[in-house]
Amino acid sequence: MRQILALTLFCAPLAAQTNSPERQVAGNVITSQHDPNARIELPTSVRYVGADRWPLYDIADCELHAFVEADAQKNVQRLYWVQFEGYLPSQPTLKHDYDSSRHTSLSGVDFYLDTWVRVRDARTQKGSDREHVEALIRAKGYTMPAGLMYVRLVRLLDQEKRKELMIIYGEDLAPAGYTAADLSEGGKSFNQWPGIEKGLLERAKQKVALGSASLASP
Repeated sequence: MRQILALTLFCAPLAAQTNSPERQVAGNVITSQHDPNARIELPTSVRYVGADRWPLYDIADCELHAFVEADAQKNVQRLYWVQFEGYLPSQPTLKHDYDSSRHTSLSGVDFYLDTWVRVRDARTQKGSDREHVEALIRAKGYTMPAGLMYVRLVRLLDQEKRKELMIIYGEDLAPAGYTAADLSEGGKSFNQWPGIEKGLLERAKQKVALGSASLASP
């Protein structure tokens, strides 16, 4: 029993170290030394709400960092969500399969592009990366808005398509005068979404700056 206890106490710090975030955050800047070697700079007005690293659905090593811009009552106005992800060695056959035809350039680097709107109380899958990022935000006392519009940028980092960098930028919909239902497909203002989306993407690209030595085409 004494030997088992000693082994448990020895292994616990190693497990905690393995699950600790590897990227460094200083103010509004994330520095990554691998996968990719990059520097991601956000506006100086952001507030860092924290990081999490865990085995996402037990198939991928996932590390995310979350930042917000909020009002004096801690209502979130803008969300910045940066995620580093790679499939675990125990899942050798898995790879990312993005079939989106939409692309955009951020700081001269090509990314897959998606946009969408979402209501605050929409169902969140248990164990998902969204569940983790929203838990970080709530833990710091911030409140998500009733509706948000999002830009998601994804960059595959290797030929095998097993590693990715994901950057998500979200904005409160209220200042635009719309709800998520208004701008969803079939909503009363869905025809306005292309113009709103264009402005959202332009703001995202203005607010996120990417410097990298290892983001050439995989």
